[in-house]
Amino acid sequence: MSGILDLLNSDLGKTIISGVSGSAGTDQNKTSSVLTMALPVLMAAMKRNASTPEGAEGLMGALNGKHDGSILDNLGGLFGGGVDDNVKQDGDKILGHVLGNKREGVEKILGEKSGLDMGSIGNILKVAAPILMGVLGKQKQQNNVSSSNDLGGLLGGLLGGNDAKEEQSFLEKILDADGDGSVIDDVAGMVLGKAGGGKSGLGSLLGGLFGK
Repeated sequence: MSGILDLLNSDLGKTIISGVSGSAGTDQNKTSSVLTMALPVLMAAMKRNASTPEGAEGLMGALNGKHDGSILDNLGGLFGGGVDDNVKQDGDKILGHVLGNKREGVEKILGEKSGLDMGSIGNILKVAAPILMGVLGKQKQQNNVSSSNDLGGLLGGLLGGNDAKEEQSFLEKILDADGDGSVIDDVAGMVLGKAGGGKSGLGSLLGGLFGK
């Protein structure tokens, strides 16, 4: 199973980046940078939430219903006339549910690292969240995940599996942001430090995107 960052490099990913950029009114390169950082963070948060039986059942219910992946079947329609407010409201609810009180801290860090204001970050994430849920819904179908117990494995696979401990710690660091700003320097140090070490994966990718 390919990871979520592989998706962004695919033709589908380019369509998503272009569409989200147009919807949010943000520069396409910056939008790509934000999504490259944000999608793994959202996935890690979902994985954390799905580690409890209640959280896993809630996510499974969403993927069996509204977020079954059908949103990906007509991205042209989704982005064509401007993204529907219902989609953005849905995205807002997803972000609130997934990130909880960490949301402002996460958006602040993404804004600091990408050079976009928090309002733009919020607009990007509100459109991206339902699409990410659609990706999960499709993956659930393709991998025949039928029980909530198997969701952790699905999310872990999209995040890069068990060999990504350093990347996981990076994501955890962002998710533990309390919004006071101090964590931004720590995260920047982790990203840039990893980039200099020539490591593959999320760390070096983010380091490359956000400066040497």
